[in-house]
Amino acid sequence: MRRACFLRSSAGVMTVAALPALARRALAADTLDITLTARALPFAPVAGMTFAGVAFNGTIPGPLLRVVRGQRLRARFVNRSPYPATIHWHGMILPNAMDGVPNVTQPPVPPGGEFLYEFDPAPAGTRWYHDHVGPGYMRGLFGMFVVDDPKETRADAEFALVFHDVPKLTSLKQALAGDSAAPMVDPLGSPELRDMPPNDRMGDEVAYLAHCINGAAYPATKPLVVKVGQTVRLRILNANFTQTRYIRLAGHRLTVTHADGNPLARPVAVDALRVGVAERYDAWFEVTRPGSWLLQGLSSDPLAFEQAVVVHTEGMENAAPLGSPQSLTGVDYLTYAKLGGVVGPASPAAAGPHVYDFTLGGGKYDSPRWTINAAVYPHTPRIDVARGDVVTVRFKNVTDMDHPMHLHGHIFDILEVDGKTLAAPLAKDTSLVRAEGGTMTWRFTADSPPGRWLLHCHNEVHMMDGMMTEVDYASGR
Repeated sequence: MRRACFLRSSAGVMTVAALPALARRALAADTLDITLTARALPFAPVAGMTFAGVAFNGTIPGPLLRVVRGQRLRARFVNRSPYPATIHWHGMILPNAMDGVPNVTQPPVPPGGEFLYEFDPAPAGTRWYHDHVGPGYMRGLFGMFVVDDPKETRADAEFALVFHDVPKLTSLKQALAGDSAAPMVDPLGSPELRDMPPNDRMGDEVAYLAHCINGAAYPATKPLVVKVGQTVRLRILNANFTQTRYIRLAGHRLTVTHADGNPLARPVAVDALRVGVAERYDAWFEVTRPGSWLLQGLSSDPLAFEQAVVVHTEGMENAAPLGSPQSLTGVDYLTYAKLGGVVGPASPAAAGPHVYDFTLGGGKYDSPRWTINAAVYPHTPRIDVARGDVVTVRFKNVTDMDHPMHLHGHIFDILEVDGKTLAAPLAKDTSLVRAEGGTMTWRFTADSPPGRWLLHCHNEVHMMDGMMTEVDYASGR
């Protein structure tokens, strides 16, 4: 490993240290050589419970990776786990052969095998990495990846926080078959519970054994120690496989500056974040007084209180932390409309050669089918592009669950949400399409390296049951 910019995580919080400006400039032309080794790991996030996990370099989440924009990454992946695996570099624009999609961009790396990933990590921002073979990411093969922009304003303190959950594997098997009995556990007052039809039978939700932040559940999470007068930056990733997370810091407003690592047109202040599966938000707050507060995931799940970490000022480590109600009633939480602003009703886009209409369907009880235009992958309609095409994708979700749709190898702009046009197109790589008739319109330019790039629901059950397609750059065009 070269230089001191690759930080390993522990079972506690991953604290991100700022590099001096001169060191950051010196690193820009350097190459970071790392080895990520996957091995089986008995994982114990709470006392008395052990999960048969798989980990990168012995920790769940895997080590925090950090480079400076312009620095090259050379990552040797060594698979010492019992399962085939790859590494997908989520949110990165990189050569297609480095994208880590099994049987599309590379063969799965078998147990005992190796693969070398080499690319220039970009764009700058909060990204992440995870296995893309079957349920490997659910077993623990994931971690955060930060690409620093040397020109950005630095916070006084910065913390990388991965919200993740330990699944009940028997429930996962039932969810993939469409007959799980696990309930929705979103907080009271959430749109998920509001939009759920009466007497709805989900069949595809996963039950969880524990809810964690950076490898531990409260009260075992390592506190975040801050000082009065500091400006603090939180880099937050929802690495859950199926569930949206609502995240709140008691006693504080959070100012959001980046969505999926991409800077917003303007900062947005809220009481709580709404973070879909695979989404990331950078949120800032000021420490204006001494105290101790809980940063926590809100949920109706009785285990939800475990997904919390104490934030306290120096000398307040023994104070009882202030918490938040497990409800969204009266809470000003983050939405895409707040992030982009709304200018009015959406104008219907004209049909054309680069306009695609996708209906997200399926998910009936006892049916392992999640569909795009009534088909499951690999029979779903593809998006065929030539380099330079400007592509519009219009989603309509007719199912009873939100879908966090993710596009590999590109950044798209959200133009429209539920019939309303955003004043400022919102740059993202993953976005939630609302259940029960929700709509969303994306626009992206086909200017990435040529190849086959996945577009899929990042709810792992939905992806594995067919809700996936490809953006395909035709050979030679």
